[in-house]
Amino acid sequence: MRDPARLDAADIVIDARNVTLTLGAAAAPVDILKGLDLVVRAGERLAILGPSGSGKSSLMAILSGLEAATSGTVVVAGRDFVGLSEDGLAEARRGRIGIVLQAFHLVPTMTAIENVAIPLELAQAPDPFGAARRELEAVGLGHRLQHYPAQLSGGEQQRVALARALAVRPAILFADEPTGNLDGVTGAEIIELMFRRLDETGATLVLITHDPFLARRCSRIVTMRDGRIVADEQPVPVPVAAP
Repeated sequence: MRDPARLDAADIVIDARNVTLTLGAAAAPVDILKGLDLVVRAGERLAILGPSGSGKSSLMAILSGLEAATSGTVVVAGRDFVGLSEDGLAEARRGRIGIVLQAFHLVPTMTAIENVAIPLELAQAPDPFGAARRELEAVGLGHRLQHYPAQLSGGEQQRVALARALAVRPAILFADEPTGNLDGVTGAEIIELMFRRLDETGATLVLITHDPFLARRCSRIVTMRDGRIVADEQPVPVPVAAP
């Protein structure tokens, strides 16, 4: 395990200590996370690996501000998440965190450019549609700006989701099984694109996966089992293929 004391505080984008998550009724509580500690450096490429039910997606939900921890401390991109309401967590995420999920979660009644412009408008960017167009061009969809999600393939929808997540230049990109709804070839293309865009934007990556080979694309792998971190290692990463 890493020693958090050896990291420069200014270099830390995630500092989570003794994090627990308990769900269910008080009479029959279910412990999902059991006292986790995790520190992540700026620019790191971190994979959280584990089988279904290990708690990895629940940990991502807490670190990304989608869910509140039952106890512990969670400081992400300079914001303390502890004690924040749902609205407070949404405000804390804004401009700091980008999220790409297995399901694309695009707004079906909005075009590709409108979907990408949403976070830019919320962040009061000066030219949200101009920036959204540039983001879509960067993921190879400059010719699909006015298409609705139903008119796009699965791979194209995930490209829109990636453009939307990175549009505001967040400090951290969380990706939860981002290729889970895609075929193997399309999924590999999305992973190549994601790593390229991360290199271009400088965002830290937290990748949730059950795939050990995909995890090895990262410079650090944290393995979870039964709500706990059981390993933290730095393997030799698999090289990223040239575009």
